[in-house]
Amino acid sequence: MSKSKIGTVEAIMIILTIIVAHTILSLPKNILTSMKSASILNLIYVSIVVVALGYLIFRLLRNFPGLDIIDISELVGGKMFKNIIGTIFMVYFVISASMLLRNFSESLKVIYYPMTDIFFIVAFFIIPVCYVNKLDFNATSKTNLIVVPIVLFAIIVLFATNMKQFSTQKMFPILGEGASNTFVLGLSNISAFGGIVYLYFLPPLLKEPEKMKKITLISIGITSIYLILSVATLLFIFSFFITTNEITPLYNATRYIELGSFFQRLESIFLIIWILAFACYLSTISKFSVSVLKKITNIDTAKPLTDIFGLLILGLSLVPENYAISQSFENTIYPHLVIAVSYFLGIGILVIANLKRRKESKHEKIS
Repeated sequence: MSKSKIGTVEAIMIILTIIVAHTILSLPKNILTSMKSASILNLIYVSIVVVALGYLIFRLLRNFPGLDIIDISELVGGKMFKNIIGTIFMVYFVISASMLLRNFSESLKVIYYPMTDIFFIVAFFIIPVCYVNKLDFNATSKTNLIVVPIVLFAIIVLFATNMKQFSTQKMFPILGEGASNTFVLGLSNISAFGGIVYLYFLPPLLKEPEKMKKITLISIGITSIYLILSVATLLFIFSFFITTNEITPLYNATRYIELGSFFQRLESIFLIIWILAFACYLSTISKFSVSVLKKITNIDTAKPLTDIFGLLILGLSLVPENYAISQSFENTIYPHLVIAVSYFLGIGILVIANLKRRKESKHEKIS
């Protein structure tokens, strides 16, 4: 068994790294802004839709055991098509990581380091990520296995310890601005499940590929619960988050935690946990970017190129002139990228590949 193979739980944690990174930033607030009091209902509805899409992805991938989306792309359209699809996924990974890193770094700057140049905060993440990326893939997956459950537990603690502050009446009217906004326009919130993109790359990495269905459904289920708890916490405490531009709204919720006289002002602990989680996200997305590059270039080892990806993410994260520009990317452009790449492009390639295989099977039977 290859040392680079990962277990079922590790695969689930990898998928969850994206949702963790986004909820740290403005994802819950964006959902509240568009759905208002219907946010929880919308997330339940969207979760059901994503479960169906995730199951579809599993069924389509099942016909190509041991292959990822890059391998399948080559079967569909040859080496040139494979290179194009690989490049699209690489660009998607790098640009997304760069903008999210800039937003998170800006949040840290506002909260703790107002006099520090943003370059040094960004570099604080990139340097260790470049080092970790030189290690085996298991180094990243094992770290996720430790950090991500802590983050998941932290959101449960955040929800439970703030319950005395809750005003559950804020979830009414339950349809918010109407059924059309909640169930039609609100369908765009499938972009919140950005971790689904990793499903396309997991089959060759799994120790037990037969558990792909389990990985898909459990990861989507945990993502749904995590999102609902995050959004519910803000909805029941801060109605003003719907119209304001607060940075990292979940951080503000941590300031309301009081566990007796000796446990107050716990926001620093949450921030440390989120910093570790964000570093895991950057490491994971860099690993997959390097893996894609290795496949489309057919090089034996991509380790010498890990620093290049780190520097590329660093450089792109410094391109926006200010926080407003990078936040605009996260709020308006990124959701469309997720839907285009993770759903339309990925599922489209799998559907074409399955149709092509079925057609070839019919020809073989006839001959």
